[in-house]
Amino acid sequence: MRLWTAIAMLALSCALAAPSRADDATVARGKYLVTLGGCQDCHTPGHFFGKPDAARVLGGSEVGFEIPGLGVFYGPNLTPDKATGLGGWTDAQIIAAFRTGVRPDGRALAPIMPWRALAVLTDQDAAAIVAFLRSLPPVNNMVPGPFGPTQTPTSFVMKIVPPGAK
Repeated sequence: MRLWTAIAMLALSCALAAPSRADDATVARGKYLVTLGGCQDCHTPGHFFGKPDAARVLGGSEVGFEIPGLGVFYGPNLTPDKATGLGGWTDAQIIAAFRTGVRPDGRALAPIMPWRALAVLTDQDAAAIVAFLRSLPPVNNMVPGPFGPTQTPTSFVMKIVPPGAK
């Protein structure tokens, strides 16, 4: 009897110590929301060249957006890579960034990021997006920038040109 109790206690402690993983339905919901939101457009290498890199989905873009007077902004790596992605961020920090437009280090997200639309997500949907992002394979890809208005970008740029500008 003691042996079975010890085995049961060991199994329970292992289960409690294991990192929690989101269930498949939550990850699928997050993937659906990320796809519907078009996140892969700005955050997947190759997308703006018409050849998204399926092996590096949401791994960060090599094409930036130039916004007059503000600079050039590149869609960052959203994978759980600790060095170049969101791997060092907590779930709460990720959710706060896409709900408030502010990164954990205090820097504002690029104006083109639709955080105001994401701010109205339910807590359940916000958690599903994070679960999906955490389920991705880590992609080691440091995107360029951001670059201020007087700095020279080091990669491709799309310009947002105001009406009447040449």
